[in-house]
Amino acid sequence: MARMHARRKGSSGSHRPVVSKNPDWVELSPEDIEQKVVSLSKSGYSMPMIGIILRDSYGIPDVKLATGKSVKRILAENGITWKIPEDMAFLMKKAINLDKHLKENPKDTANRRGMQLVEVRIRRLSKYYKRTGELPDKWKYSINRAELEIK
Repeated sequence: MARMHARRKGSSGSHRPVVSKNPDWVELSPEDIEQKVVSLSKSGYSMPMIGIILRDSYGIPDVKLATGKSVKRILAENGITWKIPEDMAFLMKKAINLDKHLKENPKDTANRRGMQLVEVRIRRLSKYYKRTGELPDKWKYSINRAELEIK
């Protein structure tokens, strides 16, 4: 797979093993797993962290195999949603921190380039989320709007 912002190939990453059913050694029932997901979300953990905690602490290798639903779907069924998709919110948080740094250090051109790359990713994601209906069609990214919506 090629890198997003460079013209060279990246190193290949690891892949999950191909498994079609939940392992026998998982002790929790699907209902218990859903309750854990909801309680961890109410404790303030993000979706990726919920998956990691369930894997490391409770021995659940894959929530989707165990319950038949993704973490995002479980949270949506229990009324836990976000105005902005979580991956986009993380990128916006990064852009806010870079903007703050660039206001203090205006000659830092390397971070200015990093800011441009992050903003390109945000705009690309916003196109996708507008197309899928997770963001309204009139939603537009700006650093000022990001500061208001994220903080």
